[in-house]
Amino acid sequence: MTTETIHVAIYDTWADWEAGFALAHLGSGDWQPDGRRYRIVTVAESLDPVLTKGGISLTPDLTLSDLDPGESAMLILPGADSWLTGSNMEFVEAARGFLGAGVPVAAICGATIGLAHGGLLNDIDHTSNAPQILESPEYTGHDHYRDELAVRDGNLITASAIAPVEFARAIFDVLEFYPEPISTNWYLFYGRQDEAGFFGLMGAMPHAG
Repeated sequence: MTTETIHVAIYDTWADWEAGFALAHLGSGDWQPDGRRYRIVTVAESLDPVLTKGGISLTPDLTLSDLDPGESAMLILPGADSWLTGSNMEFVEAARGFLGAGVPVAAICGATIGLAHGGLLNDIDHTSNAPQILESPEYTGHDHYRDELAVRDGNLITASAIAPVEFARAIFDVLEFYPEPISTNWYLFYGRQDEAGFFGLMGAMPHAG
């Protein structure tokens, strides 16, 4: 099976937890009867190491200038404190290119601020940590704001910082990563903390970890 690539943006103060559920399962291929998995490639403005919010040093795999939507299954934009200062807008332009090429984009927390400031949320249903933080002269999408943990509209996913599980679930759905009943059991366990989901997953894929 051909392994597709998912690109994940990294930048200083990158929020370690926000894409964790999604990346761990996409990259490992847990509960995939056919071994399906994705190659996770990190992208930054340069190849200099990035220090995450948790103090972990990450070395980027790729520079933003070499990022090509045609070679990607999705671009994931996690949050970071740096979004609050107006940084990372080069990634907003990358997201614009991905969406224009029909390739999905998933943004959570501060990354939704960048998308709003780039005018990418004006005509599409979306969410964030709170509607007030999206305010800018470029943002006119107030009527499309949804008070939900994660929202998918076409190829764009947005999510609140408190919803890494719902963010992951939306990503899985866009990529059609998990069939039923694995999808339901995954969210039952990780999202609802219901042990029935754990046993459902183990029953569906006894060899999974």
